[in-house]
Formats: sequence, structure tokens, C-alpha cells
Amino acid sequence: MFDAKLRPVIDPILNAQGRRLARLGVTADQITLLGLALGLLAALMIGCGAPGWALLPLLASRLADGLDGAVARATGRLSDFGGYLDIVCDFVVYGAVPLGFVALAPQENGLAGAFLLSSFYANGASFLGYAVLAEKREMTTSARGVKTLYFTGGLLEGAETITLFVLLCRWPGALGACVSSRPCRGSCWRHGCFATNARLPRLSQR
Repeated sequence: MFDAKLRPVIDPILNAQGRRLARLGVTADQITLLGLALGLLAALMIGCGAPGWALLPLLASRLADGLDGAVARATGRLSDFGGYLDIVCDFVVYGAVPLGFVALAPQENGLAGAFLLSSFYANGASFLGYAVLAEKREMTTSARGVKTLYFTGGLLEGAETITLFVLLCRWPGALGACVSSRPCRGSCWRHGCFATNARLPRLSQR
């Protein structure tokens, strides 16, 4: 919901840092893989009982997720493989973090974690399905920055997901109560289902 609004604020900062990293010879794919490693480390730390400390690699992972595209733009090397690697690594991290909370407290977080992962699964299907149709019809937008693939917006996007993860790291016992609440359940599913359905008429008209 807020990603497009945040772009004008964060993109100039990310692009400046991306140019510096590019001058040092750092590649976008290296940053993407670093972000994956940091995200998995955060999930491991959560599962091992250190969710507070996991905030450090988690936030660093998401910073890397913003910088890889900035480096690619700075070098002029926006590639299909880079876009594929980026989205796969994002999905792995977004799935690993809830799994870490389930491992931390299986009895308390098992059902809530399963629901969160199933909503990510459904939203991912919507996300990638729309991206395929958008590519087929040559639909592009710069609202969320220049991308290798284009996808739907929704109520829960990257900024909201990371905010949720940060709050859960600070208060790990809140996962069950948060995900079990009706507003949260509705938001998780509306992100994938309603956001895509709202765009489908536009696709069919082209």
C-alpha cells in the first residue's frame, strides 16, 4: 500500500549508494545473494530464540533488496536473470521468517505461521500470474521503480510485510494473536485476491 509512496523518498538514497557500490565493482547479483544469506540468518536466529538480534540481519537483508536494483540501474545491467534471482530470493526470505517463528514456538505459532505462509503462497501466485499477463501485454509502470517484471499493488506490500516482521521480532508472542485477528486475515488474502481482480478488467481490455 505504501511502497509507491515511499519510492520518491528512498530511491534517490538507494540510487546514490548503488552508484558507489557499482564503482567498487560490486554486482547486483552479489548483493541479491547477500540479502538472501542475511534473511536466512535472521530466520535461523529467530528459530534459535534470538528474535531481537535477528532484526539486524533482517533489516540489512531488506536494505540489500533495495540496493541490488540500484546497482543494476547504475551499471545498466538490468537482466532477466537478475530479476528472476531477486524475486526468488525475496520469496525464500519471506517464507523463512514465518518458519523461524514457528520453530521458535511450535505450539503457540504453528497455526498462525501456517496461515501466514498459505497467504504468502496465494499472494505469490497472484503476484507472478499478473506479472506474466503484464509482460504479455507489454504493460509497464515506474510507480515502484524500474523493474524486470511488473506486478500488482495491494494492501500489504513490501513495506508493510517488513513492518510486520519487525514488530514480531520485538514481540514474538504476538504472532498468534495478530494473524488470528479477523482484520489481519482479511488483509492477507485481499492483498493477493482483490488487488489482482481489480486489475484484470484492465488486462482484458487490451
